Amino acid sequence: MTNEQIQEGFGVFAGDGETAFGAVRKVQTTPTPSLVVYVENAGDFVIGADAVVSVHLQKVIVDPSRLDPQLRTAIGHAHDAEDPAI
Repeated sequence: MTNEQIQEGFGVFAGDGETAFGAVRKVQTTPTPSLVVYVENAGDFVIGADAVVSVHLQKVIVDPSRLDPQLRTAIGHAHDAEDPAI
């Protein structure tokens, strides 16, 4: 994935400077290296290690073009339940 070890609780981002869309719930090494990520308002998704482009400061940056279309849709709605007045 990268040199920095990904850990549970790290935020997951669709780009550097973006708002987190979820958090790492589990790091899996089998059957293939991947992350289980909780996406706000959508639940858990598995993201392959090949989608991770950077890890720094407890942030996991992924390449959206390498994500499942259903996950990309969920990312687009991750913050729908938030109160925009806050």
